[in-house]
Amino acid sequence: MTKPFEPIVELIGITKQFGAVQALRGVDLNLYPGEVHALVGENGAGKSTLVKILAGIYRPDAGILKIDGKEVELHNPAQARNAGIAVIHQEPTLFPDLNVAENVFMGRHPRDRFGRVDWKRMYQEVERLLASLDVRLNVYTPVQGLAVADQQLVEIAKALSLQSRVLIMDEPTAALSAHEVHQLFTIAKQLRERGVAILFVSHRLEEIFELAERVTVFRDGARVGTAPISELTTEQIIRQMVGRELESLYPKSEVEPGEVILDVKHLTRTGTFEDISFQVRRGEILGFAGLIGAGRTEVARVIFGIDRADAGEIRINGKLVQIHSPKTAMKYGIAYVPEDRHQHGLIMDFSITRNMTLPVLLRQTNVLGLMNQGREREIAQDYSTQLHVRSSGIDQLVKALSGGNQQKVVLAKWLITNPSVLILDEPTRGIDVGSKAEVHRIVSELAGKGLAIILISSDLPEVLAMADRVLVMHEGRVAAEFTHADVDQEKVMFAATGQVSKQ
Repeated sequence: MTKPFEPIVELIGITKQFGAVQALRGVDLNLYPGEVHALVGENGAGKSTLVKILAGIYRPDAGILKIDGKEVELHNPAQARNAGIAVIHQEPTLFPDLNVAENVFMGRHPRDRFGRVDWKRMYQEVERLLASLDVRLNVYTPVQGLAVADQQLVEIAKALSLQSRVLIMDEPTAALSAHEVHQLFTIAKQLRERGVAILFVSHRLEEIFELAERVTVFRDGARVGTAPISELTTEQIIRQMVGRELESLYPKSEVEPGEVILDVKHLTRTGTFEDISFQVRRGEILGFAGLIGAGRTEVARVIFGIDRADAGEIRINGKLVQIHSPKTAMKYGIAYVPEDRHQHGLIMDFSITRNMTLPVLLRQTNVLGLMNQGREREIAQDYSTQLHVRSSGIDQLVKALSGGNQQKVVLAKWLITNPSVLILDEPTRGIDVGSKAEVHRIVSELAGKGLAIILISSDLPEVLAMADRVLVMHEGRVAAEFTHADVDQEKVMFAATGQVSKQ
C-alpha cells in the first residue's frame, strides 16, 4: 500500500536499560495511519519494553518520541491515552464486576446538564460503537462472564470511544480459537480502513503474514530490520529473529518405542469426555489434537488426579491404579506440565530454585524436618544447566524470566520427580520461535531417554512433526488415530471437526 508521508508515531534512537540489562538499543520505528505494522522477536528481544514506552508505563533513557511530527514525553498511561494511543493486552485489563458499557466509559461517564451520569446516553453510545464493529454484545453483561475474545472487543470499543488513532495489539490471539482470531482480524482490518495505525505484536508468524503490511524484527534489544511483508519469507524472519539458521524447528529423534507404560481404557467423565482409550509406550510421543473444548486437557487432568473419572481404568506398567490426587499420580511416576504456566505451573514471586524443587521438598529435608538448602541449590543448578535456562542465576525470580525460560523451569520442576509418564499441555504456547525449538529438542531428548510423553497442542504443525502417533478428539470422544507416517493436516482437521477423513 502507499503510505502517507507523515507517520502518526515516530520513535528515534529509543534506549532503555534496567540495571545491567540493555532492553532497547537505539531503536527506530514508524507507525503510519491505515497500516498494520507487525513487531516480532524472541522473548527478551525488547518488544514488551517498547510497548510499555508507547503506553506511558516506562520512559526511555534516551531517544525521541514524536506524535504527528511533534516531540512528546509520555509520563504515564493517561498521557498516552490522551495522545491517542491504546493498548490491547493478551490478558484484558477490565473491571470484572462492571458491565460492558461501564468498562468502556470507566472514569469518564457522560454527564447530563446537572452533572449526573447520563446512563441512557452511555449505553446508547456503547451500542453504537459495538454496532460499528459489527459486534453483538449485550452492553449490560458483566465482563467477568465474557470470553477472552469478547473482553478484547470491549477493549477495542473503549479505544474507539477515546478516538484512539494508534492501537497496539500485544499478543492478542494467544488464548483465542481460530474463529475468534478471524473475528479479531476482521475488526483490525476495519480499523485499518478507518486510518488507525496498528502495531501488532505476535509470535505466530502465519498471523503476521495474514494481517500485516510491514514487519519489524527485534533481536537483543535492537531493531534488526524493517521490510514490507511481501518481500519476506517465514524462514527469513526466523533467521533475523534468532540470528542463526534454524536447522529444524522440530528436532525429532527417531526412537523405537518400548513396552506400554500407560494404558487407559474407557475413561469417562460425565459431561466432559466419554470412552477414551489409548496406550503410551516407553520412548513414545503420543500427540493429542483437536479443537478447543474437545476434552484433551480434561483427560490429562483426570490422569494426573486433579479431577475424578466416573468410569474406566488406568494401568501403569500393567498394574491397575486408582489416582485420586496429583500426589498419587506422582507416586506412580506421572508428571503434568499444565497449559497455564503462570496460574498453575509456577509461583511467580519464588526463585528458580524454589519453583524447581517444590514437588520434591520432602526429599530435601533431614530427620528434623529442616531443608537441605545446599542439596536444593545443587539440583536447581543441575537442571538449569541441562535445560539451558537463561537467567542471572538460580536465585532469580521466575517472573523476571522470558516465557521460554519460564517454561523450562516448569519442565525442570517435573523432571526432578523422575517421572516415567510426562504430560505436556500446550508446552510452547506464548513462547518465541527459538525457545520453541529448544523445548522441542528437550522433549525429543526425553523420549530418547525412555519417557512416555503425551503432547497436547493446538499447534498442529507441532503435533504432526513431534508425535509418533496422533489421537484426534472431537466433542469429548476419540475421533481418529493416526501414525506419524500416515497423518497430515487435512486428515486431522476432518477428524477434529467431526467429519470423515479423506483417504
